[in-house]
Amino acid sequence: MKNLALFILLITFASCNLDGNTTVTNAEDYNAFLKVDAEKTTSRQYELWNSKIKPDSMQIASFGMVAQEYNRYFKNTGKIEYLKKAEQCLARAVDVAAVNKADFYRSLGRNYISQHRFKEALQMALKAQKMGSGVTQTQSLLFDVYMELGDYDKAEETLSLLKDKNSFGYLIRIAKWKDYKGDLDATIAYMEKAKQLAEMSNNTNLKIWSYTNIADYYGHAGRIKDSYNYYLKSLELEPHNAYAKKGIAWIVFSYERNPTEALRILNAITKSYNAPDYYLLKAEIAEFQENKVEKLKNMDRYVKAVANPSYGAMYNAYNVNFYLDYTDLYSKALDIAKKEVNSRKTPESYMLLAHSLYKKGDVANAVAIIEKHIEGKTFEPHILYSSAEIYKAAGKTKKVKELKEELIDAIYELGPNMEKKIAQL
Repeated sequence: MKNLALFILLITFASCNLDGNTTVTNAEDYNAFLKVDAEKTTSRQYELWNSKIKPDSMQIASFGMVAQEYNRYFKNTGKIEYLKKAEQCLARAVDVAAVNKADFYRSLGRNYISQHRFKEALQMALKAQKMGSGVTQTQSLLFDVYMELGDYDKAEETLSLLKDKNSFGYLIRIAKWKDYKGDLDATIAYMEKAKQLAEMSNNTNLKIWSYTNIADYYGHAGRIKDSYNYYLKSLELEPHNAYAKKGIAWIVFSYERNPTEALRILNAITKSYNAPDYYLLKAEIAEFQENKVEKLKNMDRYVKAVANPSYGAMYNAYNVNFYLDYTDLYSKALDIAKKEVNSRKTPESYMLLAHSLYKKGDVANAVAIIEKHIEGKTFEPHILYSSAEIYKAAGKTKKVKELKEELIDAIYELGPNMEKKIAQL
């Protein structure tokens, strides 16, 4: 009887772990951060900095500083108008600058990356390259742009040109490259070295960036407690960091299967942070709760938010998936997917195209796109799931089985709602 009781206890414990019910978070760790309102602080500073720039201003130094402030406001609040104002400052600086012009080209290029205007970002990087100054900074920007464009050969070539292989800039980019190649262990190893450099330099911005990124990678590796701890460490340095709070909310939802607490965190974030994708996450959680009313409310909020023309192409990928998953507007999804492929030839863009074709009943062309542009070129779980779904429709059972085995290990990244879908492949 004692052996039987022990056996039952072990089975119960194993079941809890499989269901994701193991708790790694503690609300007392992050409750204080949920009360921080970044927008109030931002609004006070905004008026001061906004008054420094006039339409006919020729104060070049001010342009750079004000653009940095606008970028910071965008990061703190998610409000797209700040990112657009930063663009205006930098565009004006590029027009009138006689010195340090390469710096402004690079800054404008990074602004365009944030707006998903990748081809324009490349043009800014190439113009900076022609100026000849800041070679390492320009090479770093070119690597980033080439990765976004899906021009991986040029990205690899540019990465090899970075001379200081022990610098923070090189380490975070070789980590990104290794992640693209599917070598998560190497990715984490390089990010840990970058984190150490950031800590040694005591640069707060670099530490925050390192902590949130390594928290993401730890999550991919199933090191959930480590992921949680580094999100907390970033919040200790920047209490209003919405990205870190969102990371904790995902742990609470996907790993601990506590949708109520996850929503409490997200609701606290969105009181002062505005980004349309948060509504999609809330809709996903509502779906898990089988709360159709809340799901529809958040879907509606997302649609209204992304209607703002200032977002441009920033939410194209989200919009395609939204149309495919929640509506029957497949032709609209296909039109956007084609634009994305034209803009950036990444596996993600090609999957948007393949998935749209599949939804419209063109399985043959969807499979052809996967085999030519996606298979073996990405390890992103959502893309692998869509590939498996399309392969299943095409009767390619062997490939479905192989992908299914990988996807079972990616439930945390994909979220609880995907568990049954994966089982049904």
